[in-house]
Amino acid sequence: MIEQLARDRDRPVRLLTHCNAGWLATVDWGTALAPIYRAHDAGIPVEVWVDETRPRNQGLLTAWELAQHGVPHTVIADNAGGHLMQHGRVDACIVGTDRTTADGDVCNKIGTYLKALAAHDTGVPFYVAAPSPSIDWTIARGADIPIEERSAAEVRRLAGVASGAVAEIELVPAATAVANPAFDVTPARLVTGLITERGVCAASRDGLRGLFPERARAEGA
Repeated sequence: MIEQLARDRDRPVRLLTHCNAGWLATVDWGTALAPIYRAHDAGIPVEVWVDETRPRNQGLLTAWELAQHGVPHTVIADNAGGHLMQHGRVDACIVGTDRTTADGDVCNKIGTYLKALAAHDTGVPFYVAAPSPSIDWTIARGADIPIEERSAAEVRRLAGVASGAVAEIELVPAATAVANPAFDVTPARLVTGLITERGVCAASRDGLRGLFPERARAEGA
């Protein structure tokens, strides 16, 4: 996929990712970062826009991984992605998924849906790295996936390193209510393709069945 994008350009392919889907989150090359590592190692010039992914800042883990691998990258505020897409500075988005439905909806870190909407509006391809263990064949609709509500403390406080020690600061007044949904669902209609260990397919039941015919047989299709 990245190789095809590179053929049409005389500059590095600029990719945007969200959260961490590298080897820190999984194993080896990870999921969403695997195509990026492979392209980089094959000599294809790539540059990565790395979302902070607040409130847990998992994007900083992605930035650390990319630095270890020598992949050029830039950390951006979560809300900057749409602006970059509007100005032609993103060639494709690649994100991971914690859960993928049988119909191709994907559940990933909060903020993924907004990136998919921006990509759809600006004509930027939006790919999801979905290894087979992430596919839940028992659920058809993303709306049926329960969304975890995490601790308000993740939003209220910001942690960092000060003078070599980890420190926390309060961002939100104690009297202010905080909501912290950890994931959101991106509908299949916004997904250009699902990247699996068996290849790339459309984000649909038929697309997934094409790569996983054993499921089609099990369902009697």
